[in-house]
Amino acid sequence: MSMDVTFLGTGSAYPSAARGAAALVLRRGGECWLFDCGEGTQTQLMKSHLRAGRITKIFITHLHGDHFFGLPGLLCTLSLQSTPDPKKPPVDIYGPLGLRSFIWRSLELSHSQLLFPYAVHELVPTRDQCPAEEFKDFSRLDRDEVAPQGPRGRVLHLDPAEDSYLLVEDEQVVLRAFRLFHRVPSFGFVLEEKPRPGKLNVQKLKDLG
Repeated sequence: MSMDVTFLGTGSAYPSAARGAAALVLRRGGECWLFDCGEGTQTQLMKSHLRAGRITKIFITHLHGDHFFGLPGLLCTLSLQSTPDPKKPPVDIYGPLGLRSFIWRSLELSHSQLLFPYAVHELVPTRDQCPAEEFKDFSRLDRDEVAPQGPRGRVLHLDPAEDSYLLVEDEQVVLRAFRLFHRVPSFGFVLEEKPRPGKLNVQKLKDLG
């Protein structure tokens, strides 16, 4: 399995003409995983060698605008490049609690209809991830208002034994989220490649003593 990383933006709250807001893409096989999606990410993708349509997972570190304000626009661009396919698996979006409401309301208020399914998996933060006065409880946000056809997804709680959140696991990799301390609850993502057993020609070894 080959993997490579492309930085689409390394700017903070003040992107420049030469440096976009936070976004990077991990490419593994035929998939692209996007980490953060600041404003202009879709434009940066068009300038790169990457194909936006290959994005299957999106991970948002925290809910500061320079890390996720580009998400509604990117989803709409992906939709324009899509054809309706009921069998297509959803684009999985991971991020802090409150992200599902932001995406749903942005698309609802802009009358945007996506031609592909998506699922928002929210990480429930702990109160020690930011200053006490900055912590906001989004657990009841839109509980009675989200339409039945709204985005699917899981609500993920901290695993005390691992002190992390298990997000993705397959035959090759494990991806977990870890708590970070910031002005608002934030998460770091760690991708670990599983051990790959080698292949030995046992008979050849025996023949060679």
